[in-house]
Amino acid sequence: MRLLLLTSLCLSSMAGAAPDPTPYPATSSPKGLQVQMTPDALELGIHHAGINITLSGLLSPAMEAKPGQLTASADGYTFVINDKYAEAMDRQIKPLSDKGVVVTLIVITYRSPNERIRNLTIHPKADPIKGTTMAANTVTPEGRACYKALTDFIAHRWSSADASHGRVWGWVVSNEVNSHHEWHQMGPATVEEVATQYEDQVRLAWESLRQHSAHARVYLSMEHHWTAKGHKDPLQACPGRTLLELFAKRARERGDFDWNLAFHPYPSNLRDPRTWLDKVSFNDNSPKVTFKNLEVLTKKLATPEMLYAGKPRRLSFTEQGFDLPNRPEGLAEQAAAYAYAWEKVARLNGAVDAFLYHRQVDHAKEGGLRFGLWSNKPGTISEPDQKRPIWNLLQAADTPGWKAAAEPYLKTCGLKSWDELNPR
Repeated sequence: MRLLLLTSLCLSSMAGAAPDPTPYPATSSPKGLQVQMTPDALELGIHHAGINITLSGLLSPAMEAKPGQLTASADGYTFVINDKYAEAMDRQIKPLSDKGVVVTLIVITYRSPNERIRNLTIHPKADPIKGTTMAANTVTPEGRACYKALTDFIAHRWSSADASHGRVWGWVVSNEVNSHHEWHQMGPATVEEVATQYEDQVRLAWESLRQHSAHARVYLSMEHHWTAKGHKDPLQACPGRTLLELFAKRARERGDFDWNLAFHPYPSNLRDPRTWLDKVSFNDNSPKVTFKNLEVLTKKLATPEMLYAGKPRRLSFTEQGFDLPNRPEGLAEQAAAYAYAWEKVARLNGAVDAFLYHRQVDHAKEGGLRFGLWSNKPGTISEPDQKRPIWNLLQAADTPGWKAAAEPYLKTCGLKSWDELNPR
């Protein structure tokens, strides 16, 4: 099956230009950020950047393109691209990739106010009201063609050898799929149904990407619930471990491919940055995986059923932050949490592609959470106001100044040495 799949991809590649053979870039560390302000991100010295791209934003509701307007096609259907949105993405991606930053796109869709776009992009069983980010419509013939066309457009524009619009090396497909009631909304579904739908969606994105790049990486997206689930109703959320196992099994049955894992190891309590206090275990039965027990993930990805070509899948931490609590020691605790997390990631022996901190600036519509390296100005959504101590920690990461910057936070974490964090 795998041989047939690869042969099919090779034949379709021969129809056009061969995929770019450039390998995934090597960087000195996974230091990264979900970027809002590019100059500030570059001042921080990041090597990796995360940027959201929405399929609903990329699609125009128009049935026919105006002269000179971009289109994307698949399976006999042609779709009109929202040129302004594509150009806005260029302005986010290119200044970063031109500076050598490895850019990862989080490929998601929101519920568009336009009915045609909703029908094309959102899973037909999705709740009409609930959910923030949505499972893709890979079900109806036109919806499936639309998904294939849009992912091919993304791959051609930002993941091919032509970097004139900027270069992207990572694709995170959808968002926090094990909490599908909110972040991969596809209606009530068993974990088996979620795994089947998601494997198909990820595979389609991977097939588009492989037409243009031989080594850019595709990632699954999961939040920190592992054997526990983020909703009491089993049709609204599922354990991340179960979903991962079923996804891997489904992929092998259909012909395995080189998918990887993007995980969000937030603290057990999102409103308490003290992840070192999380009630977790260091084995595969842990209810959650946070920065305290990251080893659970690397051990899982090294098991025989998870390997690809004899090697573990790559791991990326693409969304996680530390809330600023309302207590006198809050700023120190937030900064200490980053120091703790960085030291934990550093002990995973190069298994991690990117550690993308979330957020650069507090966001007023994030449920009162204050993850920002910067505070936001009062009365604004996310306009930067004041830097916090955590900003200095992130800047110092992966520099000769790290030890001096991080050591003052050992006491906050209840440690005498960072070596106490060595994997168990």
